[in-house]
Amino acid sequence: MAILADPPSINRPRACGDCANGIAAPFEFTMAFQPIVDLRLRQIYAYEALVRGPANQSAFSVLSQVTPLNRYAFDQSCRVKAIELASRLGIIESGAKLSINFIPGAMYRPENCVRATLAAAKRYNLPNDRIILELTENEKIVDVPLLEQIFDVYRRNDLRIAIDDFGAGFSGLSLLARFQPDTVKLDMDIVRGLDVDARRRCIVTNIVRMAGELGINVVAEGAETASEVTALRDLGVYRIQGYYFARPSFEALPSVAL
Repeated sequence: MAILADPPSINRPRACGDCANGIAAPFEFTMAFQPIVDLRLRQIYAYEALVRGPANQSAFSVLSQVTPLNRYAFDQSCRVKAIELASRLGIIESGAKLSINFIPGAMYRPENCVRATLAAAKRYNLPNDRIILELTENEKIVDVPLLEQIFDVYRRNDLRIAIDDFGAGFSGLSLLARFQPDTVKLDMDIVRGLDVDARRRCIVTNIVRMAGELGINVVAEGAETASEVTALRDLGVYRIQGYYFARPSFEALPSVAL
């Protein structure tokens, strides 16, 4: 999803207070959840919330409805929905974190636009530091000062920040240099086949070393085979997400045998 230029003010909420107080969802959607496992601790580290249609339709069927006219409302309601549903399903008791994607271009005043998320977390007793907000590296960053403000507001509220799909685009190192997230999530195109591809292993080895020196966590996405998981573990990647462990579960927090 690209960071779109701000639409005319008529397309924004009528006042910043509207965004601060939360906005009704512009259309129906719900969530599926996929676990991220921690191999060292042998437990689920986090669940990523993935949008789905109300009858388990694909994420595309939901995201294709997002427009410049409704993206503010969608971004707000998406994060609130993820917190509410995950909390009802038992994420607090599980000890796992909750990972949610966000649309930077939908936050025109970050200190206010984050309030609905914080209010939902407080309402369901989910500690702020157990919420991870993910920015995909594929985002077209056209407003760097805005993104800096967003990251600053998140940090001041103890929210965690991740760069998703790391390695898929061309801005990853620039993002690390400028924003330093808490976590980078290796793109599945780097992960798949790295057990038989020396070039991929070299790339992952150096990302792990660089992230370690910067104090950044590494999560691998898209692991589908035991040999890929073994290769990742051998390279020092212990937090892994992928079909090998569990597919996304519709309105459920799937368990994993470790």
